[in-house]
Amino acid sequence: MQRRTTRWLVVGALAAAGALTLSACGSGFSSGSSTSGTGGLTSSKKALTVLIGSSGDAETKAVNSAVADWTKSSGTKATVSVASDLNQQLAQGFSAGKPADVFYLSTDALAGYASNGSLLAYGDQLKNKSDFYPSLVKSFTFDGKFYCAPKDFSTLALEINTDMWKAAGLTDADIPKTWDDLATVAKKLTTPQHVGLGIGGEYARIAAFMTQAGGNLMNADSTKATANSDANIKALDYVKTLIADGSLKYAKDLGAGWGGEAFGKGLAAMTIEGNWITGAMTNDYPNVKYTIAELPTGPAGKGTMQFTNCWGIAADSPNQAAALKLVEKLTSSSDQLAFSKAFGPMPSIKSAAATWKKDNPLLVPFLKGADYAKGVPTAKGAADVVTDFNSKIESLATGDPKTILDATQKNLEALVK
Repeated sequence: MQRRTTRWLVVGALAAAGALTLSACGSGFSSGSSTSGTGGLTSSKKALTVLIGSSGDAETKAVNSAVADWTKSSGTKATVSVASDLNQQLAQGFSAGKPADVFYLSTDALAGYASNGSLLAYGDQLKNKSDFYPSLVKSFTFDGKFYCAPKDFSTLALEINTDMWKAAGLTDADIPKTWDDLATVAKKLTTPQHVGLGIGGEYARIAAFMTQAGGNLMNADSTKATANSDANIKALDYVKTLIADGSLKYAKDLGAGWGGEAFGKGLAAMTIEGNWITGAMTNDYPNVKYTIAELPTGPAGKGTMQFTNCWGIAADSPNQAAALKLVEKLTSSSDQLAFSKAFGPMPSIKSAAATWKKDNPLLVPFLKGADYAKGVPTAKGAADVVTDFNSKIESLATGDPKTILDATQKNLEALVK
């Protein structure tokens, strides 16, 4: 389930596009609220409302427990609601002038809500601001303002079926360190029964190769389109070469819904997925033996993708001061480690890293990726461009990488003019 929450960031949620066009609430605060002297935040005796999009019962239970603990210690009541469609319900709340006080917010929704005044830019007031990974802070910075605290994150790594690995005569020394290594082992692992590497045919996976070549669809702060760079062309050429020699196939071409399913069903000896795959392997494919490695180094060095959400606070919340304190509690080391144990995400703060590594030795390659991971484009409307890009990537086997990237470049440039 966690994989669906994360994948939404880059491969869908067209409902979010409608949400981003909403005008700012700007209707003032509810009666009984006042502006506090600290940071100009509002305060009131009203209970806080928290809106989340849950990956399942484990996440819902963990968030409810953490919020209940904060209510008990702070004396401020807070209630959690689980959205059946987070994007739609966020949009409805802002449109009606009654948004939740605190809510999950994706990177691709940030620009729209920030630009229309719906969000409180509270990042610089966080007591634990310096503890967040810089790349995550950048993902939630818009127009020079750090808007919201990253609640957790995921990166991509290489998952390897160890039984298939041994059957191909491979050892730990053969774990791929470079693109050439990956091509070699993918070919050795390919048999009539399974492909060497099976991945999702979408930006959210292939972009890992783009970052390893030194590229991405946009620059770091999503102010400039860089889709048709030489680096990205080189990355897509590499992927196309693997497809051509039969050592890489998309999950859908293997009869699977995503890379984790192809890997779990034994249709692929390796895949590229985020740390959410561990839940699927435990629950759906418990007999599959596997290990995890950092992604191979490309022409420009190490590279991977990161996916994250933040805790948004509404600009129209009558109790911003309490909302900020709640977010600080939810992003504390203790709470984030509890969330990680409950439903799998990695803590967004550096101070939790040592404990997390000790508790999750198999997953350390994912956290290592935090040092060099790149985020998805956050420009307003970028999600729609990525969706179009995904449709073109599906035909990469017969398509021209430069032509595909030129079209995406044009679409992205239209967003930042």
